Amino acid sequence: MLARLTPILWFFVTIALTFLGLLAITFVIGRVVPIDPVLAVVGDRAPKEVYDAARLKMGLDDPLIVQFVHYVGDVVQGNLGKAVMTSNPVIEDLARVFPATLEMATLGIIIGVMIGVPLGVWAAARQGSIIDQIIRVIGLAGYAIPAFWLGLVGLVLFYAQLKWVGGPGRIDIFLDGMVTPRTGLLLVDSLIDGDMDSFRSAFSHIILPSTILGFFALAYIARMTRSFMLEQLGQEFITTARVKGAPEWVVIWRHAFRPIRVQLITVIGLSYAGLLEGSVMIETVFSWPGIGNYLTNALLNADMNAVLGATLVIGAVFICINKLSDALYLLLDPRARA
Repeated sequence: MLARLTPILWFFVTIALTFLGLLAITFVIGRVVPIDPVLAVVGDRAPKEVYDAARLKMGLDDPLIVQFVHYVGDVVQGNLGKAVMTSNPVIEDLARVFPATLEMATLGIIIGVMIGVPLGVWAAARQGSIIDQIIRVIGLAGYAIPAFWLGLVGLVLFYAQLKWVGGPGRIDIFLDGMVTPRTGLLLVDSLIDGDMDSFRSAFSHIILPSTILGFFALAYIARMTRSFMLEQLGQEFITTARVKGAPEWVVIWRHAFRPIRVQLITVIGLSYAGLLEGSVMIETVFSWPGIGNYLTNALLNADMNAVLGATLVIGAVFICINKLSDALYLLLDPRARA
């Protein structure tokens, strides 16, 4: 029984230690940046006695180790401070903006997986052909094209010229506030309310930024899928299956693709985490009210509580997705547990 619990216990210990390291990094960032958190609160025209009182209240005169212990305790209790921009607790702001990023990134990774995996398999199955070359060029484009440029071109073409999609924002302004917020996911909440007008409007606004995010995800997923498939297609059991007369689609999807599914879990998990943390440019271009846009505004306003809170949430999400990928890897591949 203890032998079974030990790997599980160690799994949660590694999560706790990783999160503690993330807290240490954000704490150090908050202390080394050339921004005085006291001035951000009291203003640069505050009298010295007001400044000193605020500094004392914020605990900035304590030793660094004491400040770090207090910081960890506050984070564990959900206290990330108050945002200067909104005068709201940072945790409330993040709870409001994060679902927008989650919704866009989730749709993006779905698009990336549904297109990227078949493209990677197709490229490997047709290695050296014109199809393979085209798919490889698409993969390279996903690394070379700047996100903000692709977003601007998409807005000009599909919104301003063709009128196929909605513009910046999450929903048309005359429908804003019509959906009852339950999950924070506008598509889900509009369906729960049965408000199809709001659903269509929200979908028309999210499809373009999600597709652009999905393009960057599929570029990486297709490249890794192709690499994994080429390795499998060169194995002896694939040659044996072909010699036995198995149809090519069976050889590719049943014999070659099945072993790489576990590897793809890690690739997809990292891609998903990357979309959640790397959507700053897309959210800025599309005026998307997500955590990336919130972080950008916080940086421009020197609001360190908001900056560190958003950074902490993004890092925590990355850790959780990475550890979940590891858990699925261990669950699906018995060899990894040996």
